[in-house]
Amino acid sequence: MQGRIHSTESFGTVDGPGVRFVIFFQGCPMRCRYCHNPDTWDADAGHAETTESLLEQYRRNAVFYKNGGITCTGGEPMLQMPFLTELFSAAKRERIHTCLDTSGICFDPEHPEPVRTLLNVTDLVMLDLKQINDEKHRQLTGHSNARILQFAEFISACGVPLWVRHVVVPGLTDDPAEHVLLGEFIGGLRTLKGLDVLPYHTMGKRKYAALGLPYPLGDTPPAEQSAAADAKAAILRGIKKRLRSG
Repeated sequence: MQGRIHSTESFGTVDGPGVRFVIFFQGCPMRCRYCHNPDTWDADAGHAETTESLLEQYRRNAVFYKNGGITCTGGEPMLQMPFLTELFSAAKRERIHTCLDTSGICFDPEHPEPVRTLLNVTDLVMLDLKQINDEKHRQLTGHSNARILQFAEFISACGVPLWVRHVVVPGLTDDPAEHVLLGEFIGGLRTLKGLDVLPYHTMGKRKYAALGLPYPLGDTPPAEQSAAADAKAAILRGIKKRLRSG
C-alpha cells in the first residue's frame, strides 16, 4: 500500500509528546479560512511513500525519539484511512508511540468500524476544534462541526487519550461565550489530557501568494498571545462548569 505524502519533518517538537517524526499527509476536504498549509489540499499532489519507506526514515533517527514517536498530520491523514491504519499498525509492532493530528472531518458515525480499528493502534489524538457554533463553523471551514464533535465523543468512548487544540482568530473564534461552551463540551470527554489554545498568525500568507491564491482572511491581524490566554481561561471555566454539573 502507498500513501500520498506532502513532506516529513525529522525533529518535530510541537506535534505531541517528546521529539517526533512528523508525516504531513497530502489532501484535505476542509477549507479553513486560516489554514496555513494550502499546499496540502490537493489529494493528487505530493509523492508516494510506503509504510516501510516512512518507518525507515524514522529508524535513521530513532535514538532521538526515545520519549517521542510518530505524528501523522496534514492535510488530513484520515482521508487516507487504510494507509494510515497500516502505518500505525506497523509502528505499534515496533513499539513506536503513534499520534494522530486531525480535524476529525472524515469520521462517519454511520460506519465507525474503520476508525475504531485505527484508534486501536493510536496512542494519542490531537483534535482541532475550530468553532463550537455550527453555523460559524460552516462559515469558517465550509463544513458542519457535527461529525467532528461526534468524533471527539467516539475517541473518548474508545478510551484513547485526547488533546484538544483551538486557534483564536480575531472576529471569528474569539467570543468568550463560545469558549465557555467549547469548554462545557470538552469537559464531558473523559479521556481529555490536554488543551492548547493558539493565537492566529499570518505566516501562511506567503504560501497563498506562491500558489496564486487569494488569502481568505485578507488583512485580519494576528491574535495577541493575551487573547489566547483569555480564551483558554474561558474554556477552562466551561470545563469546570461541566464537571460540577456531572
